[in-house]
Amino acid sequence: MKRHRVILVDDEVYTRKGLVKLIDWEACGFHVAGEADNGEDALELIRSIRPDLVITDIRMPVLDGLGLIRQLIEEEDEPPVFVIISGYDDFSYAQQAVRYGVHDFILKPIDEAEFMEMLSRLDERLRQEQEGRERKKRLANQAMIESIIKNEAEESFVADWEKQLNMTSSDFLYYVFVELNDHHLWGPTREEMPLHRFLEQVEQVLQDLVGAYPLYVHEHRNRVGVIVPERVLKPYRNNIRSFAEALQGKIKVRNGRVFIYAGCPVQGLAGLRSAYESAKEALLYKYVYDRDGIVIHSHSNECTIQYVSVDQELYHRLIEQIEEFKLEELECSIKQMFRGFQEKRYAPEAVKMNIHQSVLGVIDIIRSMDGEEQSLESLAPIIGWHDLNFSLQELQRLFTTFAVESGRYIGDLRKEQQRGGIHKIRTYIEEHYHENISLKSIAAIFYMNPVYLGQLFRKTYGVYFNDFLLRLRIGEAKRLLRQTDLRIYEVADRVGFSNPDYFVTQFEKLEKLTPSEYRSRLVKGGASARTSG
Repeated sequence: MKRHRVILVDDEVYTRKGLVKLIDWEACGFHVAGEADNGEDALELIRSIRPDLVITDIRMPVLDGLGLIRQLIEEEDEPPVFVIISGYDDFSYAQQAVRYGVHDFILKPIDEAEFMEMLSRLDERLRQEQEGRERKKRLANQAMIESIIKNEAEESFVADWEKQLNMTSSDFLYYVFVELNDHHLWGPTREEMPLHRFLEQVEQVLQDLVGAYPLYVHEHRNRVGVIVPERVLKPYRNNIRSFAEALQGKIKVRNGRVFIYAGCPVQGLAGLRSAYESAKEALLYKYVYDRDGIVIHSHSNECTIQYVSVDQELYHRLIEQIEEFKLEELECSIKQMFRGFQEKRYAPEAVKMNIHQSVLGVIDIIRSMDGEEQSLESLAPIIGWHDLNFSLQELQRLFTTFAVESGRYIGDLRKEQQRGGIHKIRTYIEEHYHENISLKSIAAIFYMNPVYLGQLFRKTYGVYFNDFLLRLRIGEAKRLLRQTDLRIYEVADRVGFSNPDYFVTQFEKLEKLTPSEYRSRLVKGGASARTSG
């Protein structure tokens, strides 16, 4: 965190050194940038260092504290904040301090806790004032840039801003977009950097790179725009790419990527609109240069961007692989699709369109199987990224995650359908067992492969289809033998056996006695019970 600069002014060296050691300046948001033992030396030191705070005694040789304050207030548009320390409890001094807008009047000996509390309050005030000044400056810069880009600025206005940029109308400049990608709520850190925070970081890095040169920074929806005068490129061999690489390398973001787009050079601020438009055209090549994340506009690459759908054969193959959950083949198809985006120079909007089409295709399948696409964790990122900045690599990762999760979910839905379907088949068998049915005929009714149906039936119920059907029929035959006087061939016919002899064979096989023996045993058992009674 940036510390406020403070200068200590007191003719007593022990007082100054005591303050340096006594106070935890950094904890209060300050660092001591210099010392002076009289007002005249302090004046030169302040003009040189430009501190945020001056802590001064009143009574000093050459130029006293109040004289120092008065002279700085008269000279400076934005003088530092003043705090007076004094060993004299003189009301007239305090009155004058108030008239000069002095922040505080502190009596010696200094109370450490009170002094640090005063500094902490002042730290908060200075930060708020600094943020206010920066906000005001940024609004003015934005208004300036927007008016020139829209061709609404008068020549005199443009000339004034060129002076502030230390430019002439013949000097060249670039318009550059700086864009933070892949820093979103669905990433590993689950955090999203606000644009104004990213802008502040860009401003700090630009200041480190080019020193005191003014580089005006502007917010453009979800990216930062920068006016780069050509003269700042001298340390970079007058090469805008070298400058872009240095800028990109200096901006540090956790789990994110910085993309930079530079337009064509133009002469003077009057050409800013053209520079801005060419920087916007560079944005269209974002995914073509996804690897290094730097796009330098060139008139030679205009009109080559594609706005088309992916090959339909590839699209249908991809959807089929998701549905069949062929994982290795699916990943190959996704890589092929995204490689095509880059090699065939797809515009960002075309990439969005094709990803959206693929996602909708998968959602249609899920809905047709009575599934709920909202249950997919990967759905929100793949449909919610459109207004955010994503690299092609990150999009491929998100789409792959969505495709794999969807494939698993569709597989689960299919199993649920199969479980529900096999129960329907069992019910059908229980209702039609007395008819001439077979595994093949039932499979045809339910549009299934007979072999697969037999396997599924055994896996679900632990018994082969033919054994299940036989037990149903024999069970009903036993009931008829117990409760009716139907003849054996009539019982056989009732339970689905067209051949009475085959019925007798199967009955005996299962019950270890013939149907006649089964009925006779029942009759004898009943007679014995009546006799004994």
